[in-house]
Amino acid sequence: MTDNITVRGFVASEIRTSTTPGGVATASFRLGSTDRRYDRASSAWVDGNTNWFTVQGYRQLAGNMGCSIKKGQRVIIVGRLKMRSWEKEGRIYHVAEIDAESVGHDLMWGSANFTRTAAINPQSAGAAAAGDGTGGQAADSDPSDRGDLDGDGEEDDRDHDAAETGVFIDDASGETLQLDSETGELTGAAA
Repeated sequence: MTDNITVRGFVASEIRTSTTPGGVATASFRLGSTDRRYDRASSAWVDGNTNWFTVQGYRQLAGNMGCSIKKGQRVIIVGRLKMRSWEKEGRIYHVAEIDAESVGHDLMWGSANFTRTAAINPQSAGAAAAGDGTGGQAADSDPSDRGDLDGDGEEDDRDHDAAETGVFIDDASGETLQLDSETGELTGAAA
């Protein structure tokens, strides 16, 4: 049984990124979610208890978390809740973890500018490597999976391995942006 959960809160730690021995990208951070209520007696908002979670993301989500989420920001998390406990020196410890499916900024507290990541179709990449003569495009695949974003049968001049090289496309302008691997920030037009 999996317990799906949606939590609003604040990022309480820096994002920690790593790669598993199998090559899977991971990112994690601590999330604090404080209950707030309006106290009519004092005519003010009052903070309640704070629940703490460790949020873990994998693969593409991990890369996007590392580029987008910073300590102190308000976020909304959707994922699977896992409760772990262990014993150390006679004491029992508990931790709540969320395996994130989605992570986003909470727009109740500010604005955000979304930038879609360029992606490739894994089946297309395999077909191209096999040299099947289709140029890596499966006949029944969605045009947006092939880089043919306008559906006219002509391929856009976008790089097919963009997701692997850290290239992103700005939805508003269509400009191609490069990810700086050291800072995690997007920089101007890609070469």
